Amino acid sequence: MDRRTFVYALTGSLAPAFVCHGQTVPTLPRVGLLRPGSPPDPYVDAFRQRLTELGYVERRSIAFEYRWAEGKPTRLRKLAAELVQQKVDVIVTQGEEAARAVKEATSAIPIVMATSGDPVGAGLVASLAHPGGNITGLSAVTPDVIRKQLQLLKEALPGVSRVAMLSIPDNRALAYSVREAHGAAVALGLTLQPREVRAPDDLSLAFDEMTRNRAQALFLFADIFTIANQRPIFELASRRRLPTMCSWIESTDCLMGYGTNRLDMFRLAAVYVDKILRGAKPADLPIEQPTKFELVINLKTARALGLTIPPSLLQRADRVIE
Repeated sequence: MDRRTFVYALTGSLAPAFVCHGQTVPTLPRVGLLRPGSPPDPYVDAFRQRLTELGYVERRSIAFEYRWAEGKPTRLRKLAAELVQQKVDVIVTQGEEAARAVKEATSAIPIVMATSGDPVGAGLVASLAHPGGNITGLSAVTPDVIRKQLQLLKEALPGVSRVAMLSIPDNRALAYSVREAHGAAVALGLTLQPREVRAPDDLSLAFDEMTRNRAQALFLFADIFTIANQRPIFELASRRRLPTMCSWIESTDCLMGYGTNRLDMFRLAAVYVDKILRGAKPADLPIEQPTKFELVINLKTARALGLTIPPSLLQRADRVIE
């Protein structure tokens, strides 16, 4: 039994202890959360709720340190360094960009990826079964999920052939997904039209270009930029009457979403954090991939765009937003 587990067994808390003037004073384990957007954050809420269910009480048996990137990937390295300087016990990330930023800042503090795409291809871990190093967590992508997303889009819109796709330059985290998307598009007879954006101010010009190139739909990945800027993206898509296919299912504005429930992934990330605080090593915790994917269709958005979703597709949807 290691020291931290021994303390927990005695006190019912994962807070390690030190002796001061003959008294045992608890030191709370601290969890750092490197977030892509800004509060309020439903993913953080799900994560904290699961930790509560596991017996943690904020300010009594656990503490949190938050850093918010506000949709700006360039801030991730600075924020990661701040969390490392705070000497937190574990850092929770979302997406490979954030995980890479923390990995470059520390090889000692455990990192739990609440979501990631292809952590092996991105060079973050040695393998899914044996991550090695100080990173573990969850991967949201399986080899055929992107093909399925584009296939569902084509099924909903049989006449579609030109699909725009927002692309963030030099985003190594998206490289795997982009390759998969291009390969799937060719097999489905679709033409992908990537549109580069570096900042929110670039969105209007990107949508102007989509219009000039007669894009018929927009395919969106759940990267840090897209998630943080989804409101203006959906507003522009609505004005240009572009149906959207999202690789996440939590949005209430996307026409269609197909993927795993990321709120559930953050709940599972809390379980990883619990194991690490109890003494487990990240290198020994296999990275989990989703086994369940959900299809969400937004009929409200479809009506606004004047679209009729095939009944056969509606019947297969896990959730239909009226």
